[in-house]
Amino acid sequence: MAREAIQEFAQRIRQNVEQVIVGKRDVIDTLIIALLCEGHVLLEDVPGVGKTMLARALALSLDADFRRLQCTPDLLPSDITGVSIFNQETRQFQFIPGPAFTNILLADEINRATPRAQAALLECMGERQVTVDGMTRVLPRPFLVLATQNPVEYEGTFPLPEAQLDRFLFKTTLGYLSADEESRMLLNLGQHHPIETLTSVASAADIPNLAEDVWTVRMDDSLREYIITLVQATRKHPDLAIGASPRGALALYRGSQARAAILGRDYVLPDDIQALIPLALPHRCIVNPESALRGRTAQRIVADILEQTVLDLGQV
Repeated sequence: MAREAIQEFAQRIRQNVEQVIVGKRDVIDTLIIALLCEGHVLLEDVPGVGKTMLARALALSLDADFRRLQCTPDLLPSDITGVSIFNQETRQFQFIPGPAFTNILLADEINRATPRAQAALLECMGERQVTVDGMTRVLPRPFLVLATQNPVEYEGTFPLPEAQLDRFLFKTTLGYLSADEESRMLLNLGQHHPIETLTSVASAADIPNLAEDVWTVRMDDSLREYIITLVQATRKHPDLAIGASPRGALALYRGSQARAAILGRDYVLPDDIQALIPLALPHRCIVNPESALRGRTAQRIVADILEQTVLDLGQV
């Protein structure tokens, strides 16, 4: 019953968002999986491919509170978490919540914010709470940070520290549309943008319960060992200075359960794990400088690890 509820939820969201975002079902599914895992997603892509529109369409589909945070070098931590001001009428300090107090937070061009401002998101993403003036306040559930960054233009940017990258459940990209998909997009725009008429098809309030149901999806012990083997391999690879963290193993474990559920299964397959490895592990790995000079990337190294592990385990 739980499996059917999750599959129906995912199908409604997917079909609704596809009215706005054309040809990106895999990315939409990635966001749905992140919601069900109560994780966060980093979208790294060039401008104009629909990153902001994807976040808006998802929020509208869920009837969720949505805030957009435009990251700039002059952004302060209090601009994210909120600030206490003195109320002249009550003669007391009053807390004014920042944009972090929402269900879906779009941190646009996150790498343009200074490390000080980026650090304000660490507690939000990791503990789903903010501490201001010594007082801790819990953020609403669900809470999804959807951050974007431009992989081409680095002038005036501050690369995300490893600790912050590790807090993103997945890192993915939208990519360009094919010729047919781009033609469909132009036709869909017509006289008005589809986002203007998009309505909610699910409730954000249901996500915490659905997230609990994801844990009931069965995973065989051999698949759990498969995840551990893959993650351990990243820590031993000679081209990697730092491998994936335990949080990466949890991302694969939980994410594969959610992927199985949205596809209508109550059990995990190796395909679920393999589909999420490029999203969950590379951004948690650091390539040795010598290997980077030879053109080796974390994505390629993780792909090689997956291929070698499959061969070692005798899976075809």
